[in-house]
Amino acid sequence: MLARNMRCRAGELDLVCLDSGVLAIVEVRQRVRVDFGGALASVNRRKQRKIIRATRFFLQRQAQWRAYVIRFDVIALEGLPDRTHRIVWVKDAFRAT
Repeated sequence: MLARNMRCRAGELDLVCLDSGVLAIVEVRQRVRVDFGGALASVNRRKQRKIIRATRFFLQRQAQWRAYVIRFDVIALEGLPDRTHRIVWVKDAFRAT
């Protein structure tokens, strides 16, 4: 892990990690219920743009990571009706365009 809860004017990055030579930007979302699509669905296009902007800010400040391939992941924690939780990790959930 290189950084966590990195805040800037552009947004926030929950986790910035190095995974086998890939810079993984990880968004962590939690929803108590899965109504309206749950935690994964909450990382909509608008949220993705904010994460991408915050990543650009991070790379401006941390030049040593600019040469790495970047991957955007989402970790979703969702409450289930039986009061248990499900964790879903989607690697390469979206791409910067």
